[in-house]
Amino acid sequence: MPAMPIPATPRLAALGLWACLLLGSPAAAQAAGCGDGAQGFEAWKDAFAREAAAEGVGPRGIAALRGASYARATIAADRNQKSFRYSLERFMEIRGSSVIVAQGRDRLARNAAFYASLERVYGVPAGVLIAIHGMETGFGRFMGDSRVVSAIVTLTWDCRRSDFFRPHAIGALKLVDRGTITAETRGARHGELGHTQFLPGNALRYGVDGDGDGRVDFYDLTDAMASTANFLRAKGWQPGRGYQEGEPNFAVIQQWNAAGVYQKAIALMAAQIDGG
Repeated sequence: MPAMPIPATPRLAALGLWACLLLGSPAAAQAAGCGDGAQGFEAWKDAFAREAAAEGVGPRGIAALRGASYARATIAADRNQKSFRYSLERFMEIRGSSVIVAQGRDRLARNAAFYASLERVYGVPAGVLIAIHGMETGFGRFMGDSRVVSAIVTLTWDCRRSDFFRPHAIGALKLVDRGTITAETRGARHGELGHTQFLPGNALRYGVDGDGDGRVDFYDLTDAMASTANFLRAKGWQPGRGYQEGEPNFAVIQQWNAAGVYQKAIALMAAQIDGG
């Protein structure tokens, strides 16, 4: 779940948009706007389709946008994020850190050569990648049941964090154009996809064909792990340096997810897996 931000104050995006409109800003006049419910969503999609096309989204992506539904379950989940408010100890208990570590050590032992190859190329140790994989999807056991395009488009329409999700909506539509995903591809409630739950804009930018089959598939473990390592390396991972809080690479873990308890949990579990 790369770089999920702390929720913004509701309606600020909307207020900013109307202020720009009153001032006659050309950029604002072209913006599709936002809302806080299903009403207006269909009309907004028409406006956003024009913006998307201007940014290089092709016919398949535009068709996926037009077919997107207002994702009520996504909005409900976005309004009810509680786990990041827990203490670190409680958060790790709820997320099953002991199970993730135990299973992570086993996965590393069974696939040591694979993770060693990733570390040679990207400099990211196995424990970090495995901890992220375990935290995000339980090692691929559940990668989500929401339509990625509908979820991410709905969050772009929603005024709370429209600016954050907009590039990910464009990314999702471009992934449809490329054939990486379809309008029906399922992911998490916030539109994250694959084994490690990439937001679509990050998937578009950092995706890697790890198994050499000519396509990037985030639902394939090799591609997902290589893409995750590539993301971390691109964000400044320093090979051989520490990744606990206060050490150089902890700042890179912070780029994956903005919640402090999540960052600390990943670092602690990764160390236990690496040292297992």
